[in-house]
Amino acid sequence: MEKISKHITYKEATYSPTAVNRGIQNIPNPIELENMRLVAELVFEPLREWYAKPIRINSFFRNEALNKAVGGVKTSQHRFGKAIDIDAGSIAENKKLFNYIKDNLEFDQVINEHNFSWLHISYNKNKNRKQVLAIK
Repeated sequence: MEKISKHITYKEATYSPTAVNRGIQNIPNPIELENMRLVAELVFEPLREWYAKPIRINSFFRNEALNKAVGGVKTSQHRFGKAIDIDAGSIAENKKLFNYIKDNLEFDQVINEHNFSWLHISYNKNKNRKQVLAIK
């Protein structure tokens, strides 16, 4: 089974129910795949090691067709393999992850989505802004 990183398989990094339902082949190109590996290795894996429990991936890579199908903006970092949405299973656990990320990791954006329903984290090689945001 091909891996993006220690805890992320290629299949879960590219899986989408919308893609399956609509017959969209959600396959990253080599540059997008490299971006995904950076997010996984430099953000997700250090977080997973600290947390020491499984973390669910809601969304990672979305090609152009999938991004359009789910209503993503054209400049979505998911579109380029630079963002991952995660969920630890509860608001309280997601808050723990959020605080750890903002205080300890290098990132472009960490976004509290809908009162900690999930977190969006991005990494942009050589251009990380360290933006801490919330979407209500």
